[in-house]
This record gives sequence, structure tokens and C-alpha cells, in this order.
Amino acid sequence: MAFEMSIEDLKSYMGRSPRPDDFDQYWERALKELEEQGTDYELVPAEFQTELAECFHLYFTGVGGARVHCKMARPRQHEGRKGPGFAIFHGYSSDSGDWLEKAAYAAHGFTVLALDCRGQGGLSEDNLNVKGTTIRGHVIRGLDDPNPDNLYYRNVFLDTVQTVRILMSMDQVDPERIGVYGQSQGGALAVACAALEPRVKSLVPVHPFLSDYKRAWETNITSSAYEELVYYFRMFDPNHKREDEVFNRLGYIDIQNLADRIKAKVLWITGLSDPICPPSTQFAAYNKIQSEKDVLLYHEYGHEYLPYLSDRLFQVMSEL
Repeated sequence: MAFEMSIEDLKSYMGRSPRPDDFDQYWERALKELEEQGTDYELVPAEFQTELAECFHLYFTGVGGARVHCKMARPRQHEGRKGPGFAIFHGYSSDSGDWLEKAAYAAHGFTVLALDCRGQGGLSEDNLNVKGTTIRGHVIRGLDDPNPDNLYYRNVFLDTVQTVRILMSMDQVDPERIGVYGQSQGGALAVACAALEPRVKSLVPVHPFLSDYKRAWETNITSSAYEELVYYFRMFDPNHKREDEVFNRLGYIDIQNLADRIKAKVLWITGLSDPICPPSTQFAAYNKIQSEKDVLLYHEYGHEYLPYLSDRLFQVMSEL
């Protein structure tokens, strides 16, 4: 049993949050804007290097002109052969992590890009100017702006696509062998990336965030990033006169509304005792995926370290 819903109910749950009527047009417009950014990038050698992997700081210009940073590792010897590409996305408020994980994949022939999300713990800048509150987190950043294109996560979702397209453009990378992965916020970004760039072949999201906001809010979450919703209503709409409007606006950046676009092979990983990203919010997205998929359940685990996950991830990506 999951702590909030039975497994049988999870497998049929399709979500509570709305999907805006112009959702498809919203993302078509966003992807058209992204096309203008191209795949140019700058490489700066990192201090961390190994005998088998070259490591770099990679910078590109994202939508809105923001300078976006990734950690990059690539094989030192690829002998003219094109290998797989692997994009990694990090958890909320964190950064792209240590070099060693990336170097280990590079030693096995992967070219790895690990994105820093704008304005969080890494080196990417957040230059988004919005009207309305900017306190208590990124989910509500841009929520009160008249233009829904100014939602923070719209730009971050587009950064994930640009990251993968840069990978695909590299001489040593086979664009038909791209995998994406992340945990929590990173899991959501991996889902969004695979949805908005259908050439991604392998997707591994672990207990993803940013899904089915209304359900998350209804579970009375006050100890996770979804707490931002509670804060927002307390401070800006305590009588919930705008409740429908708020959740409809959040629908633009809800991964459950993107999930049916995914073409990749999916291994979805969920802890059934997750109080941070409740299993129902995750299954709202998983159940909408139409491509080949499987879910790996950790029955007594929540939003935490999951045993054997790194090994399983490497096995999945090695199939590319």
C-alpha cells in the first residue's frame, strides 16, 4: 500500500489539476522561440580532470538571454566513433553535482551534460523579470505576471531541451542515442525534456516533482517545495477566489500535461511512502505516457536515497 492511495488506485489515477485550453499553442510558441537560440556554446576547461575523461564548464545563452551553465564530461579517446549522450538534471535548489559521476560515464563512452537550473545552487543566472511575488520558491515565480510566458519553469524546461540539442550537435555524440535522468525536480525536468524533445530515446525520472499541483496541495503538504502553494494562497488569495485561475496557470508547467508527448523508453522510479512528491502526483504523469514504459516501486521508501539506483540507471543507459 502507498501511504495515500492503493497501488491499484495509483495505476488508474489520471490527475486533478487542469490543462489550459491553449496548452499546445503555449509550448509550440515556446519551442519556436527556442529555435532562435541555436546550439552555440562555450567550453572552459575544469580543474577536475581524469585520464579517461575530459571535464569542462559549458555555457550557452538560453531564452531571454540568460547565461546558462552545465558541467560537461566526455571521453578522452573516442577514435572518431559517435557515442551516446546523457543529460542529468538536479534536485530543487541544488546544483549539477560532483564531477566524478559524470567522469565515470565518460570513461564508458558517454558525453555527459549536467544542467544548473537558473538562479538555484549552481552557476546559471536567472534574469527573469516578473510581476508579483518572488519569495518562497520558483513554482510560484511568474504566477501573477499577466504573461504566462514569464513562468520561471517555462524557461527551465526550455533550457533542458537546449541542453539535449547541444549534446546532439556534438561531433562525438550520436543524436539517436540520448538519455535523460533526474531526481525530484530533476525527474520533472527529465520528463519535460523528453516530452518537448521527442528524439530523446531513454528517460529515467526518479520521484519527480512539478506534477498535479492541485493534488499536491490537497494533501496538505507543508514540508516540501509544494509548500509554496500554501504560502501563496495564505498571502495572496486567502479566500481562494482565484483558485481555479491559479491552478489553470500552473497547468502550463505541470509535467502530467506534457507526458503524452513522450516517445522515449521510460523507467519511472517511485517510493510509495514519499511525503514530498506524493505517489499519486507522480502516477498522474506516468499514466499518461503512451510510449514503452515500466515503473519500479520502492515500497518502504520515500523521498530519499534508493538502494541500487545508480547501478540500475547505468544498466538502462548502457542500452543506448
